Amino acid sequence: MLSELGEFGEKHYPKIALRVRYAQDVQGLWYARGDVMAVLSAMQGETIARQKVSGITKMFDGLLPGSLGSRRSSLTN
Repeated sequence: MLSELGEFGEKHYPKIALRVRYAQDVQGLWYARGDVMAVLSAMQGETIARQKVSGITKMFDGLLPGSLGSRRSSLTN
């Protein structure tokens, strides 16, 4: 996540970068995805942000309880 934010993201969105950097556990990182999505959207546009967050989301496979897994959105095809 920090890699996707990059230097610009960390400099201009320090609270989000700190939230990711100091997340206590995998659930903390899971919940930070929304904020990371917002930052990436602001920096690079929503389409690119969705692609990057999709890649990040795949990294959580098998790490979260079933109730926290991502669900298919009716907004995407």
